[in-house]
Amino acid sequence: MMSNVCLRDNDVLISFQSIENLTDVERQGHVGLELNAVHLWGIELDGSSRCLDRCMQWLDKEERQRAARFIREEDRQRYVLAHGGLRAVLSRYLGVAPDVLEMCRGEAGKPSLKREVRSQPAIMFNMSHAQGRALIAVSKGQEVGIDLERIRPDVEAEKLSKRYFAPSEHATMMRATQKQRAGMFFRYWVSKEAVLKAQGIGLQALNQCEILMTADGIGAEVLVPAGSRLQDSWRIRLLSCGEGWEAAVAAQELVRVAQCSFDRASY
Repeated sequence: MMSNVCLRDNDVLISFQSIENLTDVERQGHVGLELNAVHLWGIELDGSSRCLDRCMQWLDKEERQRAARFIREEDRQRYVLAHGGLRAVLSRYLGVAPDVLEMCRGEAGKPSLKREVRSQPAIMFNMSHAQGRALIAVSKGQEVGIDLERIRPDVEAEKLSKRYFAPSEHATMMRATQKQRAGMFFRYWVSKEAVLKAQGIGLQALNQCEILMTADGIGAEVLVPAGSRLQDSWRIRLLSCGEGWEAAVAAQELVRVAQCSFDRASY
């Protein structure tokens, strides 16, 4: 079932559901996706040992090697569940088993489906996971980027924004109260990250895009300076993920944005 729960006009509320439902092979079904629509999947990375084993079996050799490099067991398990969950999501659009999907990575590490399993037009995706949650964006025919962050009140917002943000963004933050700055910092951060991830560009380009928040607080436009390696004409949608969280999705077409849930096998 797809839901577009509104808090304000066009505001999308993300509910995070257990990965147990997503990876239940008896509940797998096809998900339809319109051209340039964006589907969002929120996942709690709280799987059982059975779910963890199933996700591990779906991963390819490179993903398993990445998982093995984590020092903390909790981090390893969350990585396995997040990437297994991503494969479970993509399998619903492509009509193939999660372990059949073949992926490749761009220069900055952005994953994508290999051409032979993409479908026409191509299915594009992006994922972010933090503090036991994962957020996945899927679109057809356009690149998409997403970022999810837990707000850390102790973040050095003034120092970091002065170094990595555009002057206008830093000035806006400095006009806010001390209590507001951490949330504002992460709002700008997830917006920038979503744009950079959509374009497959690393964090070194953080200061090459200027974020202009809309008056309603749920959208933003992107200004790109002349000579930048970034593309222009990108749009951002801020996502409501509950108190203490910030998230954003970026694409060139964001008219149709909806959350997907796991309680139906087909859509």
